[in-house]
Amino acid sequence: MVWPFTSRAVVSVIRLEGVIAARGGAGVGGLNLAALEPALARAFAQGGARAVALCINSPGGSPVQSDMIVRRIRQLAEKHKKSVLTFVEDVGASGGYMLACAGDEIFVNPSSLVGSIGVIGGGFGFPDLMAKLGIERRVHTAGAVKGRLDPFQPEKPEDAARLGAILTQLHDIFIGFVRERRGARLKDDPMLFEGEIFTAREAVELGLADGFGDLNSVLAARYGAEVRLKRFAPSKPSLWRRLIGGAGEAALAALEERLAFSRYGL
Repeated sequence: MVWPFTSRAVVSVIRLEGVIAARGGAGVGGLNLAALEPALARAFAQGGARAVALCINSPGGSPVQSDMIVRRIRQLAEKHKKSVLTFVEDVGASGGYMLACAGDEIFVNPSSLVGSIGVIGGGFGFPDLMAKLGIERRVHTAGAVKGRLDPFQPEKPEDAARLGAILTQLHDIFIGFVRERRGARLKDDPMLFEGEIFTAREAVELGLADGFGDLNSVLAARYGAEVRLKRFAPSKPSLWRRLIGGAGEAALAALEERLAFSRYGL
């Protein structure tokens, strides 16, 4: 099907790629609203743009930054009366899928991985190591539970229960947002909101995505073969900031991102 179009229609394009995290700039230790805001503002304000397309490749990350980014996208879409199309590439999982839901329509590659609608929290415990090394832990707090989930102390059942309650509340927010954005397109499936990752075909069948397609083919079909893509890049840290940040911080950020993607075999 070919949609009506005007010769040389313009569509703004932004890439949302990497782990979603408060620190750093896009592609350098974190995809966050601070890094994206200038590009988002310019993309939606672009004169004559028929729509804004978001290319997403993210395994997720910070629930807060995910929510802030999608809320800002929707605010700008309503302000400028622009439709938003999202295109999931390798993966749109967890917070990455939340970003995809900022779109009015979601398109996936046949090999994309989609979903993981859940919340995870974790850490490490070292109480036995401390004893073996002969190290005495000295912590002083004001507040009965200020030292909750101290990794150098045995985990307490009440602390684990409290963390579970927090994760459940965050999960409910995530579910509510997906239901708000996808509405009646969602199918009734018991695994839909259990943190499962779905193949592209499963995602389309379940209503998590609207269909298969890549950026160029979908936009050409909708706005004409001569559609012009106006690309907007997220902000990155200055050269000075990258230099003083040190190679260690950059290497750690790269490792964290690699581990996040590896959870989905990527």
